Amino acid sequence: MIRNGRRVLYSPQYVRGFAVALREARADLHDMHFKHLCELADLHRELDKCRAELDALKDIVRRRVAAEAELAALRRERELMRALSAERDPALPLQ
Repeated sequence: MIRNGRRVLYSPQYVRGFAVALREARADLHDMHFKHLCELADLHRELDKCRAELDALKDIVRRRVAAEAELAALRRERELMRALSAERDPALPLQ
């Protein structure tokens, strides 16, 4: 097609179609971006939940270790009290 003595490279229909395609692509990208943000927010919530569960588990482990240490100390104290309260036969040699 020739207009004003010059060859037309892009027809008005082509330009309109291209503009429509760009608007649709921009809208699609906006939708995709929104979906990604929603998925990212879901992952952050899941990560926060996992971190909270891990912190609770760490607290439980710390309390268990402290209880085991206290139990070991009580057992040592019990054995010491048993040894101190036991009657020793003076005829037997010390070991």
